[in-house]
Amino acid sequence: MATVAGLYIYPVKSARGIPLARVRVAGAGFEWDRHWMLVDPKGMFITQRTHPQLAQIVPEIGSDSLTLTAPDLPALRVPLEPCGESVPVRVWDHSCTALDQGLTAAEWASQAVGKPVRLVRVSPGMGRAANPKYAGTTYAPVAFPDGYPILVCNQASLADLNQRLPAAIPMERFRPNLVLSGLPAFAEDLIDSLRIGAITLRLVKPCTRCTVPSIDQRSGAPSTDPFPVLRTFRFDRALRGVTFGENAVVATGAGSVLEDGSECLVAFEQSA
Repeated sequence: MATVAGLYIYPVKSARGIPLARVRVAGAGFEWDRHWMLVDPKGMFITQRTHPQLAQIVPEIGSDSLTLTAPDLPALRVPLEPCGESVPVRVWDHSCTALDQGLTAAEWASQAVGKPVRLVRVSPGMGRAANPKYAGTTYAPVAFPDGYPILVCNQASLADLNQRLPAAIPMERFRPNLVLSGLPAFAEDLIDSLRIGAITLRLVKPCTRCTVPSIDQRSGAPSTDPFPVLRTFRFDRALRGVTFGENAVVATGAGSVLEDGSECLVAFEQSA
């Protein structure tokens, strides 16, 4: 048995996260997670990998609007209701159509980032989905995450990693959606599925990590980089990358509410 020890959404891709006590789960992941993102003039997404100052953009979901704040800027509000001109955008090698949030939002975001960008949001029926090579027969729609609806991390895995680092880092560096407690370190590698009430999540692919965990998620400044240490014991030859956490898809329970502190029934892979 494991326990939900943290729930997080990131309304704007690569901006600050929001911890939650409860969250509604949709087929595409947690409600409002990565529903907005910033794109360059060619429509290519940007992230903290190249623009760490995104960590200082702080989102808040209200009753009818998303509010964004950033240092030395007035608050920006955009409606939760889908609206705006359809524009082509890219997330990695995937091209799709998003809704541009207008000139005022573009000017605000450009000042926050320090270069010309536009704020876009998920378009209804956008048609983006997780890679079926890993998601399998479960159709897994996604908004603007890198590739999968939900990222699951394990508290004990972070504790193990922190014992190896010169300075401990917080879980927020890995930008999880769901954090588990009550499991051994890296037990998530062997989990097939999690059942939490009516919700079943299938863990389908280890999450390969980039440079973002080396960025302080409060200031956007460089900080302790876990990558060199992770590489010594978490390099996945098949994926050609360092892994921490597991990507998951929603198998059942879309529309249900998930609460922090809930117990999880863990099903491990049969080969484990």
